[in-house]
Amino acid sequence: MAYSETRIVIGGLAHVPVLIFIANFIKSKFGIKTEKKKDSIVKEEPVKIIELKNIVVKKGKAESLEELSNKLDNIEQKADEVYEKIKKKKKE
Repeated sequence: MAYSETRIVIGGLAHVPVLIFIANFIKSKFGIKTEKKKDSIVKEEPVKIIELKNIVVKKGKAESLEELSNKLDNIEQKADEVYEKIKKKKKE
């Protein structure tokens, strides 16, 4: 007796839940059971910040720092002069 394609497909689909049940049954019997993990809270100690106010600097570094600060002052003065000149020209 020959079966139609639809009857074969319906029969195959009917067996899918049975196969899933068997696979899950085997998995539960032989599978590794996992334990539930408990959440743990870790308390951290606050970090202490130490600021150094008095820093010891070598003479060479101190001299170079003074030179740089003098140069910056000169640049600032020149920038102020240029700003004033531009301001005067805009007024005229």
